[in-house]
Amino acid sequence: MPDFPVVDLSSFVGASPAEKQALGRRVDEICRQTGFLAITGHGIPDETIRRAWDAARAFFDLPVEKKLSVKMRYEGYPYGYSPLQSEALAKSKGEETPPDIKETFNIGPLTVPPHTGQEPYAEFRYATNIWPKEPADFEQAWSGYYRALGGLAVKIMRVFAVALNLPENFFDSSIDDPISAVRALNYPHQKVAPKPGQLRAGAHSDYGSLTILRADSAAGGLEMFNPQKEWQPVPAVPNGFVVNIGDLMARWTNDRWVSTLHRVVNPPPDASGSTRRQSVAFFQQPNWDAEITCIPTCLSPGEKPKYPLVRSGEYLMQKFHSTVKLGAPK
Repeated sequence: MPDFPVVDLSSFVGASPAEKQALGRRVDEICRQTGFLAITGHGIPDETIRRAWDAARAFFDLPVEKKLSVKMRYEGYPYGYSPLQSEALAKSKGEETPPDIKETFNIGPLTVPPHTGQEPYAEFRYATNIWPKEPADFEQAWSGYYRALGGLAVKIMRVFAVALNLPENFFDSSIDDPISAVRALNYPHQKVAPKPGQLRAGAHSDYGSLTILRADSAAGGLEMFNPQKEWQPVPAVPNGFVVNIGDLMARWTNDRWVSTLHRVVNPPPDASGSTRRQSVAFFQQPNWDAEITCIPTCLSPGEKPKYPLVRSGEYLMQKFHSTVKLGAPK
């Protein structure tokens, strides 16, 4: 799609203040309209991306019983394997739909801070990762990807700060101990027609500050709900990532920037060959206790914030739990 905005992140690093401000103005305009853009010049080694991607593919190729050995410990647990049709993302927006036609694997922070287990929401806040034994290099490959994308997210947030007429390091103290996650999604080849209203991933917005997505170009892909109130395909970007902002960034900016609805549609019934699709998403989530409240530069004189203060972790937990049936810890 020639009109899809692409930003070369390498042009920001080492740029003059005037050049940074010019790029910031462009990013501000994009985030006011759709909050979706592609980035190139990100500096992540191809090998880091390939290893994580291939490890996810090999994991999803395993027999179901092996994948279930690292299933989320109970309904509502944030990390591990989630089988096909275990989640309905549209429920996070209050829409009742059939479950999504996807399976996922999630990880969160690589280390868990010391805690007593008595803190509020400790079961969710201090949940630990569940690593598969196969493929053998999965944990190493994904840990490297998690660290690399975490560093990239910090760079993007500094561009965002400039775009909002803030000091470049404005967000640093809110994202220096993030509760970010990596999620691989496998959308299998569809041999049977979906149920009415059933999608690969229902319409939703992301919960945190920003999402960094790598996806293939298989039929039946990502779409965003554009300002013209139409569903618009989001392209896979060669040698790049698709970035979109989430709910907390929209709240930070008092809806100056939009957390746009998006979905993953089914392949057309007449698609030839395999319609399997894979993507890997990095969800940057600010520190658990980060207070998300309106940024001063996003308030006009006399204007009041639209949203009350919310803490990052509690918001994430509430949204995550809205998409699954909760069960008791086991």
